Amino acid sequence: MSHRIFATPVADVYPHYVTKAERKGRTQAEVDEVIGWLTGFDEAELRHHLDSGSTFEEFFAAAELNPNVSLITGSVCGVKVQEVADPLMRQIRYLDKLIDELAKGRPMEKVLRRPVEAMSKG
Repeated sequence: MSHRIFATPVADVYPHYVTKAERKGRTQAEVDEVIGWLTGFDEAELRHHLDSGSTFEEFFAAAELNPNVSLITGSVCGVKVQEVADPLMRQIRYLDKLIDELAKGRPMEKVLRRPVEAMSKG
């Protein structure tokens, strides 16, 4: 079974990510940083996917997920992200979880799962 979100253009959901973050005092640049950390996309690649109407399926097919994605745990909409069976849905939930954490005011170092030693070296 294919979920409707798989065929949804990322550009249709992206403004909601930004609005959610901005309502809580975060910025579009921080949203883009989170997406870049998760997907490996730089600013130009992200803009290309948004402008070209890439679906979530196409977006994540082109992504090189951060090797630390397994550190993303917790629930989104009552579902533990680490327990989502479908790989694409899990990737979408990872993104949802990171945006939730950003909007809840977590420090960027924690949202991006940076090791403590990396934070102290500045």
